[in-house]
Amino acid sequence: MKRVLVTGGAGFIGSAVVRHLVSLGEYEVLNLDKLTYAGNLDSLREVEGSPRYVFERIDICDASEVRRAMSGFRPHAVMHLAAESHVDRSIEAPQVFLRTNVVGTCTLLTEAQRHRETLRGREAADFRFHHISTDEVFGELGDTGKFVETMPYRPNSPYAASKASADHFVRAWMRTFGLPVVVSNCSNNYGPYHFPEKLIPLVILKCLKEEPLPVYGKGQQVRDWLYVDDHASALCTIMDRGTPGESYNVGGDSERTNLEVVQTICDILDQLRPRNRGSFRDLIRFVADRPGHDFRYAMDFSKLEHELGWRPQETFSSGIEKTVRWYLENNWWWEPIQSGTYAGQRLGLNTEQQQRSRESA
Repeated sequence: MKRVLVTGGAGFIGSAVVRHLVSLGEYEVLNLDKLTYAGNLDSLREVEGSPRYVFERIDICDASEVRRAMSGFRPHAVMHLAAESHVDRSIEAPQVFLRTNVVGTCTLLTEAQRHRETLRGREAADFRFHHISTDEVFGELGDTGKFVETMPYRPNSPYAASKASADHFVRAWMRTFGLPVVVSNCSNNYGPYHFPEKLIPLVILKCLKEEPLPVYGKGQQVRDWLYVDDHASALCTIMDRGTPGESYNVGGDSERTNLEVVQTICDILDQLRPRNRGSFRDLIRFVADRPGHDFRYAMDFSKLEHELGWRPQETFSSGIEKTVRWYLENNWWWEPIQSGTYAGQRLGLNTEQQQRSRESA
């Protein structure tokens, strides 16, 4: 079996990757996760008893622990997903993003290169370090066009800047040290087990509690939405068959404005669990926009489609209904989060906005 070390495997996308790898029956998986606020081992309940899955609680900035784990497991590939990922939190605490997303990535690259030097022959040639990144490194688009892999980087948030820096370090490790790397940049993910600070789960859970639904600005920012299980299959395809030194965009071909996303969730819940009076759309409230909010992202994933044969299986319509139904049926997963780690409060206000918020309280 192929041994794959996954970092951040208790997070939203990472847990989907772990579940996918284990389900295929062809991989042994070691999951390294620090278990910060967004890491949740309950997201891996369906694989925790598998003999092909092992978890270790490790901070990727801890070089000695990463080295110990890598030496014991001897992976054929590393899939690096561990990252601080919420833009709003990066506005409040950018240094945390610098440490995990940049220093942590450099630590992993160093230890992966050290490990590869112990390999011989085909194992050394076939080793891969797959770095999973974001579309936000490219900045923002206007009304037309899509991001392609060769576009220059123009990150606009501390989160995007940290991921852009990590991408550059990954490429530098191949050029300088010969480590075989691939990079993938994805659009906005959604689906089951999504931490409820993000738009889609936040709106679903606020609807269930009949709380106001906050929409930044006028809700006209556009995102390309990718169902998380589609993303997991794309990542495994890239890890197995991607060309070292190349980057691949992953998208869902499902552009929607933020307002359209919120309205769609409301309409689905109006059908599945209607309010006693009125529509869930009546709960929509427009609030102060996020500082530096990028207008539009959209991914051209034709390279991934033409070279490696991948396309998303879910449309936004099918994926969002699956997602809403999952949250309706799995309160065992999200209720402990809302009662402890995160209760749905607004994040990412700059200093001036925080002051106005306190004055209006």
